[in-house]
Amino acid sequence: MKADICHRHYLPADFDNRAIRVLLVGCGGNGAQMLMGLASLDTALRAISTRSLDVTVVDDDIVTEANLGRQPFYRCDIGNSKARTLTERINLAHGLAWKAVHGRAPDAIGIEGTDILITCVDTASARRALGVALHNGNRAPTYWMDLGNRASDGQYLIGCPDRSTDKRSGRLPTVLETFPELADEAVAEDDAPSCSVAEALERQSLFINRVLASHALALLFDLLGRGSIGHAGAFINLGSGQTVAIPMTYGVVGCVGTK
Repeated sequence: MKADICHRHYLPADFDNRAIRVLLVGCGGNGAQMLMGLASLDTALRAISTRSLDVTVVDDDIVTEANLGRQPFYRCDIGNSKARTLTERINLAHGLAWKAVHGRAPDAIGIEGTDILITCVDTASARRALGVALHNGNRAPTYWMDLGNRASDGQYLIGCPDRSTDKRSGRLPTVLETFPELADEAVAEDDAPSCSVAEALERQSLFINRVLASHALALLFDLLGRGSIGHAGAFINLGSGQTVAIPMTYGVVGCVGTK
């Protein structure tokens, strides 16, 4: 069945008057930028709404010299856990008590009880593993936001893995539903690490992660701070300077129209 375009998606009412539980998977290029932006988003939500953020970040990687420049780490961080280093820094700066887990999701931490899952992972296989965990879990998150990029382009998308969302405010398709090619295990993946800053910059543009995260965070601010969104994500290309919004659709999945 052909999908139709809907107008807006509204935040469920049960997100009011409490801390929203966020699980951020990945604290590398996109994930580190998202984590810093989530701290700013938390400050804004506390000022304009009854909401706040309770964030847990999970990543099994450590800081290397190749991460300097493109990721928000310093030479003194080399050899330390990415998740713990950045989370501790944010907690000290903002007076928060966010949690960090040095490990790999979903094995190192359960997804149950999370309101928003944000994935900033390098491979399709990592997304598939999380998709399986969501399907097998007792309570899927209300939202799943995924960010991914190549050398100078990328995309972000928010969906609703919790199928009961259909009855509340309309269910947006997830990244695995929108891009079914991610489920193809035969597709080769290139997740080889870079050995130097120069090599890292050959593989990815210096600011692709920062630009992508800023757009994704702006969408989250509209959803959590203003209460609704008018698109589900976007494709961003720094080489051409183009940004193309991903419209919210419904067909097999649901969506709400204009209030």
